[in-house]
Amino acid sequence: MANIKASDLFIKALENEGVEYIFGIPGEENLDVLDSLKNSKIKLILTRHEQGAGFMAATYGRLTGKPGVCLATLGPGATNFVTPAAYAQLGAMPMMMITGQKPIKKSKQGRFQIVDIVNLMKPITKYTQQIVNGNNIPAMIRESFRVALEERPGAVHLELPEDVAAEECTERLFKVVGHRRPDADKREINEAVKMIEKAKRPLLLIGAGANRKRTSKALTRFIEDTGIPFFNTQMGKGVVDERHPDYIGTAALSADDFLHCAIGRADLIINVGHDVIEKPPFFMEEDGTEVIHVNFFPAQADEVYFPQLNVIGDIATSVTQIAINIEKQDTWDFTYFKKIKNEIETHLETYATDDRFPTIPQRAVSILRDTIPDDGIVTLDNGVYKIWFARNYKCYEPQTLLLDNALATMGAGLPSAMLAKLINPDKKVVAVCGDGGFMMNSQELETAVRLNLDMVVIILNDNAYGMIKWKQEGLGFDNYGLDYKNPDFVKYAESYGATGHRPTSDNEFQTILKTALDGKGVHLIDLTVDYSLNHSILNVLLKEKTCIL
Repeated sequence: MANIKASDLFIKALENEGVEYIFGIPGEENLDVLDSLKNSKIKLILTRHEQGAGFMAATYGRLTGKPGVCLATLGPGATNFVTPAAYAQLGAMPMMMITGQKPIKKSKQGRFQIVDIVNLMKPITKYTQQIVNGNNIPAMIRESFRVALEERPGAVHLELPEDVAAEECTERLFKVVGHRRPDADKREINEAVKMIEKAKRPLLLIGAGANRKRTSKALTRFIEDTGIPFFNTQMGKGVVDERHPDYIGTAALSADDFLHCAIGRADLIINVGHDVIEKPPFFMEEDGTEVIHVNFFPAQADEVYFPQLNVIGDIATSVTQIAINIEKQDTWDFTYFKKIKNEIETHLETYATDDRFPTIPQRAVSILRDTIPDDGIVTLDNGVYKIWFARNYKCYEPQTLLLDNALATMGAGLPSAMLAKLINPDKKVVAVCGDGGFMMNSQELETAVRLNLDMVVIILNDNAYGMIKWKQEGLGFDNYGLDYKNPDFVKYAESYGATGHRPTSDNEFQTILKTALDGKGVHLIDLTVDYSLNHSILNVLLKEKTCIL
């Protein structure tokens, strides 16, 4: 076996794992890695902030199922990965972070810029290690990728010190070995079948863990074969086409929506792919509705979620096995669920055509859904509008509405859309951001323009941190401390080489959106939005709805 520079071996090991891109900002401690990367088939995507790189890497993991890779220097560069690490970890997105470090064998700069990044990353990653010997690189990269992909997927981190990257070591690579997820125990399958057949009003819940192609097909077949109605969590949207007649709705709130009337009437919920890190779609109570937990891993019981049965194994196989063994029951009664579905549809249509301006979020959702193709990808930042997209935006295919209902961080919407377009160049991609979330990583517009991405960014502009302001008002606090003034977003977009638009009516917004989706380059739409109806619409849910129809 020949000798090789450690940084060259590091890049070869990443190539061995099938890495296509590295997103990030190199520093002087990464220069050996950068030099090794220049002759690699891996493409470096230079971003304007480490957060943008981390969000792109996490979204790569979310959409491909393979770990996305991001790179930063030591100290402040590495600490800027903390939020993306938590984003990937809580959202079950496989991601690998690489950070540099000062020489560890001999240093002439004392503690300058040195932070213990390995220990900093421990609570928010599945695996974090410093590489102290170049010969350990192949094994540590192979283990990092294995751990990142193992259920639940998540974030991993390797620190490569400057002197280790430059040393000579022995060239060696490990074969990438996959594994088939085990099937659930037959006794669990049989018990699930008995519980479903015995139930009078079973209901199916689809969560984030089911957002995979094989699971989508298995669940669609299960619904077609049994006729059991279904709803989903926010991160489970699109697993089954939401135009399906048995789709009831999305749990955008934890309680008190029309959907929770159906949940309350169900005597059994078949919960596929959900875990407690996502905001609860419902609250369990003792002596209440029974729950079957179907997932890759057992349920983490807490005060609001303590299922009566775990079916643990490959989700698609478990769903298929249950469907094969189950017999459709004449005693099942879905009449009430169909009434609730009609009630929800009527409510969602109420504001879908309301053309007042400034635009209300429900109308913006309707226009976007009517304009973007079935397979178009919409990424959301985080704000109050996320509730309306979860409730009102129907998804027709998996992973076509990328929202974060785990860490729920601001600043991820634009980088996520950039990644979605980068790996899906033939699909229409739209980022929807509040003005607050957009400004947290707005500098990535330059990256999007530099990459020649054809995409649309919609800023829902209310000159405030709208989500917190809404909650502040709802809880009876005075309006204080949450308003600000934005820059001229049209000029801001143009300064980066993007095209800016500012519609003055709903009709103009729809026309601009169609033009932007069909156009070249980055288009930014500054859409003035009115959230003043949020409380009155939700009051309809909380006060005027009835669960007796």
